[in-house]
Amino acid sequence: MSQSYSDLLRSFGRIGLLSFGGPAAQISLMHDEIVTRRGWMSEERFLGALSFAMLLPGPEAMQLATYCGWRLRGVPGGLIAGGLFVLPGAAVILVLALAYAQFADLSLVQAGFVGIKAAVIVIVLRALWSLAKKALRRRAHWLLAALAFVAMYAGSVPFPLVIAAAALAGLAFHQSPAPADPVPHPGHSHLARTLLIWGALWAAPLALAAAMGATFLTEIGLFFSTLAVVTFGGAYAVLAYMTQTVVETHGWLDTAQMIDALGLAETTPGPLILVTEFVGLLAGWLQGGLSLALLAGGMTLWVTFVPCFLWIFAGAPYVDWLLSKPRLRGALAGISAAVVGVILNLGLWFALHVLFERVHDSPLGPRPDWPSLSLTALGLTLLSALFLLVLRRSIPLTLALTSLAALTLHILA
Repeated sequence: MSQSYSDLLRSFGRIGLLSFGGPAAQISLMHDEIVTRRGWMSEERFLGALSFAMLLPGPEAMQLATYCGWRLRGVPGGLIAGGLFVLPGAAVILVLALAYAQFADLSLVQAGFVGIKAAVIVIVLRALWSLAKKALRRRAHWLLAALAFVAMYAGSVPFPLVIAAAALAGLAFHQSPAPADPVPHPGHSHLARTLLIWGALWAAPLALAAAMGATFLTEIGLFFSTLAVVTFGGAYAVLAYMTQTVVETHGWLDTAQMIDALGLAETTPGPLILVTEFVGLLAGWLQGGLSLALLAGGMTLWVTFVPCFLWIFAGAPYVDWLLSKPRLRGALAGISAAVVGVILNLGLWFALHVLFERVHDSPLGPRPDWPSLSLTALGLTLLSALFLLVLRRSIPLTLALTSLAALTLHILA
């Protein structure tokens, strides 16, 4: 049954405004709204759509929302659902990034961010635990997770290569169950038009920036377009790769600013990959002030999320057919297992840079300078763990409380 646009606006607007807490919480919220409360999709179809979204690059929760909207009202429904999932958080990120650009050098603001950084450590580790329980079901999965961690932490192997190897391993060693009933192929009648329209929309601002000789905007657009293609496993999984390029290759931000970017993105609704908008805004501000910040932020937002619509609108008609192929499920299992190791690498990388004032490179990966341990950061991390893991408080409340605690300690000092 086709749903009205007003129903879609109300439901997905509610999801967009309340979607704090990362993909697990966002997917649960969507399930409650779409399957339990509204009955718009069956349990089986919802879980199939989620499996498909996890096969794609980009934020799986946003793409799941887009697919649900497409299933209910076609392309307009997908635009409503996906757009409303992203826009509230994007508006908040815009305000936070511009405020940060103006005031982050003040000692009081910096003190508050110590609390946010401490909470981020616990948030990442909690996400790791939640994913590991679902992804590591066999010894081979544990091995893939361990290899992915070692490859990225000690070997600095690029994230896309780790993901590709994991997918191939999942394909090669998947134990296929008995064949399911065949699902007919949907055909390709829609594909060329969808790829042409959304590919042109994706490329348009890049082409315009290049034609105008805007080198910085072109570089921003090309980098985040590349990121949109390799962002398997969500923002946590790709953040180390993004940080390496943003900090070391381009020098747009420093490590401390990248950690602050993730902390601010955690305070907003919507997908955590909105951290890319913050990076674009702040890099533009540092390069050329407010006008360039707005252009860079808009470019980043566009090339991050327009590809998500392309993947869904091109692939949605194939979902039932694809999910009948057991070897694709094996590839997904391999990717999910490797992402556990990638997130462990990210969590350790964050913890070292927050808890220690000095971190050194070594042949086995980053190594902390133990005398530089910050007791304040350690105490705030333990406080965050108390709020999130023991008292089960929400992420926004935990961030607010740990930031307030950090400010109080700074004032007392």
